[in-house]
Amino acid sequence: MATTTTRPSAAAGDEGHELKRHVGIVGLLFASVGSIIGSGWLFGALNASREAGPAAVISWALGGVLILFLALVYAELGTMYPLSGGVVRFPHMSFGNFASFTGGWITWIAVATTAPIEVAAALQYGTKYAPFTEEHTVNGETVHTLTALGYGAAVVLMGVFVVINYFGVRWFARINNVLVGWKIFMIVLVIGAFLLTAFHGQNFTDEGFRPYGWHGVFTAVATSGIVFSFLGFRQGIELAGETDNPKRNVPIAVVGSVLITAVLYILLQIAFIGSLDPSVLAKSGEWGKLNFANDFGPLAAVATALGLGWLAVLLYIDAIISPGDTGLIYTTVTSRITYAMARNGNAPKTLAKTNAKGVPMLGLGVAFVVGLVAFLPFPSWQQLVGFITSATVLSFASGPLVQVALRRQMPDAERPFRLPGGHVIPFLAFWGSNLIVYWSGWTVVWKLMVAVLIGFALLGVFALTGGLKGQRLDFKAGSWVLPWLVGLTLVSYFGNYPEPSTGNRVDLGFVSSILLLGLVSAGVYVMAYFLRLPDEQARGYIDDVVSEAAVEDAELGSGH
Repeated sequence: MATTTTRPSAAAGDEGHELKRHVGIVGLLFASVGSIIGSGWLFGALNASREAGPAAVISWALGGVLILFLALVYAELGTMYPLSGGVVRFPHMSFGNFASFTGGWITWIAVATTAPIEVAAALQYGTKYAPFTEEHTVNGETVHTLTALGYGAAVVLMGVFVVINYFGVRWFARINNVLVGWKIFMIVLVIGAFLLTAFHGQNFTDEGFRPYGWHGVFTAVATSGIVFSFLGFRQGIELAGETDNPKRNVPIAVVGSVLITAVLYILLQIAFIGSLDPSVLAKSGEWGKLNFANDFGPLAAVATALGLGWLAVLLYIDAIISPGDTGLIYTTVTSRITYAMARNGNAPKTLAKTNAKGVPMLGLGVAFVVGLVAFLPFPSWQQLVGFITSATVLSFASGPLVQVALRRQMPDAERPFRLPGGHVIPFLAFWGSNLIVYWSGWTVVWKLMVAVLIGFALLGVFALTGGLKGQRLDFKAGSWVLPWLVGLTLVSYFGNYPEPSTGNRVDLGFVSSILLLGLVSAGVYVMAYFLRLPDEQARGYIDDVVSEAAVEDAELGSGH
């Protein structure tokens, strides 16, 4: 997963800070595809195989469809208001401060833990050369957790991200397109090499195509890195202000990038399963216990087993380049989200201060510390990926609610791209987001909700210390947040993910839990629609957000 940020166009008259509309359809599509491909593909094929067996190919397709629903919603929002940190700012427009704080906090959690997972990815592959990780079994799952040496290396790498952001992020941006091209080249090369070198069709049938049923297929979507691998889709939306024809280019880039990468990921999954020596699967006994020599770097290990030593070397190199690229970008994103929350009035104003280089240093420092803390409860790529996936999808989930609210609050506003179908796609996007979080399992959900509660506690402290002075909390308009989070938590607690239980009740069946979550989603969707801010207040907030975005563009762009 990867993404970058852009600054919104400055207000009219702010010459020198306006975004130039020079990104064409090919450039936008290329940027989106490259942003989606991060560290997820390095581990996703193995992890998905363990959860779903050969049916992992269905998991990749399903994950792509669910993300596509969300991407289409944000294509409309992003072309209306091409704002940096739009995921944080959109809820503020339609539902006010309480909803925007909740969305901003969840978004911040998601982006703040992305750099650590990229570091974990690089170190896991780096175990080939030093004992950065060691294998453990956690709740029946094989994971590679950081050793003491690994933790030390993680601190250094996280520090490098901060230093580069301070001194050389502009230089890094110049070579980012080259890195994007490298990532696309590598995944295509691996697919071709695996398919042409060995293909054992019996691997798809010997243990059954769906050895763990639909339960395994859906679990793989949320916990194996599948949805995580698609989450860079928003790059095409965040560059909306820099393309010459957003009405045409943005939807094509968003839809096209998700479809192209879905095809690549499905082909990679097929190539991975087909390339495995049948004796490896027979020795493992079942897909859930699949293991082989050096599987801390699964694709490189398979390449070595196939006699493709040159490809293994390239994969070990890529395991540094791709995660490093994404981790550096997300360190930047975290500091900018912190900045956006401060400008929204949802966080202390000191977090919006920048140095002479235009860098929000306090935000960078907070990102560094929280990134290191994230390694403690999630010391491996496999353990962290489900949490980040759920947090990111949860942060995106308010987008469909904002989209339908804005249809009523700003009916005459220009929409360069207008999503067809009325409420159908927004509701499916909201329900699908909740399903992804539910499929991640109770172990992830309760930790995510604890993090949300910490955010509410911080909001309370912020309000009591006068941080919201002169601002409305807008609790009524954002009150749908509480039944949404409570409902999702209860369904997860009584539901059957994971099974066997790791603290959840498992009282709900497979179908009943999905339908119940559909009812919760429908109730919250309707509640948010009718509790939205009055039209005039929403328009006032929109004007404020756009004005703040222009100021941010000037400050971050000029370095003042």
